[in-house]
Amino acid sequence: MHLEFEKELSELHQKIQQLKRLYTIGEKEKEAELRYLQREFKKRSRQLYSKLDPWERVQVARHPNRPHAMDFINLVFKNFTELHGDRCFGDDKAIVAGFAYFYGMPVAVIGQEKGRTTKEKMERNFGMPHPEGYRKAIRIARLAERYGMPVITLIDTPGAYPGIGAEERGQSEAIAQSLYTFGYLRVPVVAVVIGEGGSGGALALGVANRVLIFENAVYSVISPEGCAAILWKDQNKVKEASRAMKLTARDLFNLGVVDAVVPEPEGALHWDYEGGARLLRYFLRKCLRDLLKLSPEELVEDRIRKFERMGVFTKA
Repeated sequence: MHLEFEKELSELHQKIQQLKRLYTIGEKEKEAELRYLQREFKKRSRQLYSKLDPWERVQVARHPNRPHAMDFINLVFKNFTELHGDRCFGDDKAIVAGFAYFYGMPVAVIGQEKGRTTKEKMERNFGMPHPEGYRKAIRIARLAERYGMPVITLIDTPGAYPGIGAEERGQSEAIAQSLYTFGYLRVPVVAVVIGEGGSGGALALGVANRVLIFENAVYSVISPEGCAAILWKDQNKVKEASRAMKLTARDLFNLGVVDAVVPEPEGALHWDYEGGARLLRYFLRKCLRDLLKLSPEELVEDRIRKFERMGVFTKA
């Protein structure tokens, strides 16, 4: 699958994959053409994705082939062991949480997972967590704190599930508890927006010492469609809404909402999962190296100061 503005790039990618297959089965004379097309693909992809407008970046962030939390967990971490349930109601598959090793260091990993196939998407509720998902995240974060493990969160959700059942089980309270818990964890916390970071459902896992965002990911208080419906009463105003919301990685970095923008290989993550994982490993390692030098008290103070610096306010 490809987006409308990716059509030419997708055709070029298919030619490269065909030449790779021919080269693999012994047609070595294809090497020169293969290398030329690979260079051409990199050149065109950089040109294409560097010129995207905010609404097009939203589309890339939602791309059906974009790597999800489980893809990064499998590529970046070792020996991931998933834990289930909130010890209160049940298990929410929209949030995966557990423990793994990162360069030999035990860490807690908590991610929002949308699912790939139709069946998986239904099971994962399209990445929209229920209250039990956030309570599971809180449980894992507190366990990590008890054993002195850094916490890494992977954010990718259109927002918390707004259904009646979720509200009955305390959706807003669960998100509030998650915000509070992550705000005062006495271990390093690094959050990474890997795709779509929507509303309080994303922020619930986003209170961290360092917030990273991939180049084509987005992070906002509401979806562009929701913003257009509220401000313009017109769903066709999504482009204007996307521009006004300042939801792109570069805008968020300039505003101080995120601490670093992780570049995407080949211009967009869905072309190269391994390359994206390598870049994420580099940034995570750099962040943890700095944060592990701080004491538990300094980590909490660092997090508080980070969020106090955001926004504009006047003392009366």
